[in-house]
Amino acid sequence: MKGMDDPPSGDDPPKDFPVQKKSPKLCGSNYPLSIAFIVVNEFCERFSYYGMRAVLTLYFISFFHWDENLSTAVYHAFSALCYFTPVIGAIMADSWLGKYKTIIYLSIVYVVGHLIKSVGAIPSLGNQAVHVVLSMVGLFLIALGTGGIKPCVSAFGGDQFEEEHTSERSKFFSVFYLSINAGSLISTFVTPVLRGDVKCFGEDCYALAFGVPAALMVLALVVFIAGSGLYRKTPPQGNVLLEVCKCIGFAIKNRLKNRSRQIPRRDHWLDWASEQYSKQLIGEVKMVTRVLFLFLPLPMFWALFDQQGSRWTLQATKMNADFFLNPLLILVFIPIFDLGLYPLINMCKFNFTPIRKMATGMILAGMAFGLAAIVEVKINETDMPQLVPKESLIQVLNLAKNPVQVTIQDQNLFQQPVEAFQNPDEYSHLILNGEQQSLRFILQHQGSSLAFNYTVKEKSVYSLIVFEAEGSLSSHLITDLETKPENGLAAVRFINGLSQDVNLTIDSKPFISVQRNYGVSGYSLVERDTYDNGKCITETGEFTLDLGLIDFGASYTVVITNVSGGAVQTWKSEDIKANNVHMAWQLPQYLLISAGEVMFSITGLAFSYSQSPASMKSVLQAGWLLTVAVGNTLVLVVAQAAPMAQWAEFVLFTVLLFAVCIIFSIMGYFYVSVDPEDLEEKEEKRETPNRGNMISLVTQKTKL
Repeated sequence: MKGMDDPPSGDDPPKDFPVQKKSPKLCGSNYPLSIAFIVVNEFCERFSYYGMRAVLTLYFISFFHWDENLSTAVYHAFSALCYFTPVIGAIMADSWLGKYKTIIYLSIVYVVGHLIKSVGAIPSLGNQAVHVVLSMVGLFLIALGTGGIKPCVSAFGGDQFEEEHTSERSKFFSVFYLSINAGSLISTFVTPVLRGDVKCFGEDCYALAFGVPAALMVLALVVFIAGSGLYRKTPPQGNVLLEVCKCIGFAIKNRLKNRSRQIPRRDHWLDWASEQYSKQLIGEVKMVTRVLFLFLPLPMFWALFDQQGSRWTLQATKMNADFFLNPLLILVFIPIFDLGLYPLINMCKFNFTPIRKMATGMILAGMAFGLAAIVEVKINETDMPQLVPKESLIQVLNLAKNPVQVTIQDQNLFQQPVEAFQNPDEYSHLILNGEQQSLRFILQHQGSSLAFNYTVKEKSVYSLIVFEAEGSLSSHLITDLETKPENGLAAVRFINGLSQDVNLTIDSKPFISVQRNYGVSGYSLVERDTYDNGKCITETGEFTLDLGLIDFGASYTVVITNVSGGAVQTWKSEDIKANNVHMAWQLPQYLLISAGEVMFSITGLAFSYSQSPASMKSVLQAGWLLTVAVGNTLVLVVAQAAPMAQWAEFVLFTVLLFAVCIIFSIMGYFYVSVDPEDLEEKEEKRETPNRGNMISLVTQKTKL
């Protein structure tokens, strides 16, 4: 053994990697000062990433004028790429540059990507093709940068702790995760404001909305480099991943060659690689493969969790409020769990192992989706009915002064007369004899009877407008919306009952022109608000237009009936009911899935670090992040392969996660936790010469 004062040999770590360097401690605690730089770096990087992503879909739709399907597809492709690229960063860190240099180099790539993305959002710079190319190049570099540093930053933070401070290291991962959600929460508020409230180049300022995240990423890089003198830097171990793959391949090949019963069995299938590889490497590969095997069921959790940004967001647009719940709840739950719940469980002498914590997190996420299914069923009560072939919907709006009896050919509808300005409760179903049918409408009014013929198409929604014109009864059949307005907006259209044309202004929108004598406008989409300062301009002057409350998800027909006292008189019909389920009903499901995330994600992050050899920590962190990518892919597969009602899809994911949780719990029951440091010490003691520089070790049995 070499003495402490001996000069360094060729096998010692290079000077750039002071593995045993002890960083100054924070306020006399066992927490190294260096982790403060790492946590601040992570906060800035997450602000940068989530801030850019918060306006990305809107950027595609409003700046590129892509449709929603293409915008959503590119968005998810970018998100998936961000979780596949960690493998690249892990290989660079563990096999070539080390974690510190990998973080710096890929952060530079990250910054360049942000800058290119910001430049691509300047409207005056080239045509749309130039903007698209610059944006896609920028997004690719951002995905390479953010994904590449993901497995390195958390593992590098764990490297800063001495081995005897495992408790502090575990709490570090909680603080690390807290910084992620703090950056996410703040940026989700800030960047949409920068986009919408600040104008540049005559329109929404996407260049600024992308430029601020770029500045935060520059700050993240500066902060990280500033702590350079305090870091413990683990040297790379050569091409570790390639050696692991070769070791596994040789073991499988050697086992297949030696299938004879006369050849003695070996304790583990990887022991068949001992003819060519050291038992230390084989032992480390066993550790990694056991953890990766345990990771197999985990993508199902992420398949549910990441639907907060898609399915749950769409569910929220059909409700009547808006929250940023998950990041806020994570900030609350992390200290509650670390300082309250977990110590309380330990006081009860219950062995709440990482496997049990992760399984509990799965159960909570499954329960969250069960609640989401219940909420979805309640929301659907205000949805328009799903139409089938040879079926349409119709309602009658009687704008005459007296009741009207409506009779439709071959239909048994409207048994009672329709009162003047009677607000319809719901649409009635029309049954047709084909894709379209000409129907005869008979209107009886004050002893007289009039007939009108209209062609009705299947799977369409109509309003029959009945009114008096020039002393006699008349009607129009107009087409209505077939579904609720998207994204929580409301739809408004106008019928002009005046004898003169009108121009209408609501919410500072351009004039809406409506022709005289019951002309009908198209629909205008507006946000929920009370509109009492609209304008109605006629040939005789300008009048105030008061629409009252226009609510989430509703569709309205507003009839202008008269002009009196400087204001127009209106009658408003709610054709599609407003969203009547408050978003507060999503709070229980967010509480459950956020608690599940704290138990599952933070625990899994720390677990994957603690169960990996020093030479493979970034590789195993990348394996953990790959479960997120696979989970997102599962969502797309299920959605495309088995289209179903949203509530049924929520139930399906709930059942799948509960089933996977049972499988994971069984696998975890047979998993034997191993301390990599203990394993290395044991193997050093058992070292004996064998085949030159090869090592012969007694193989330790481990359960799977």
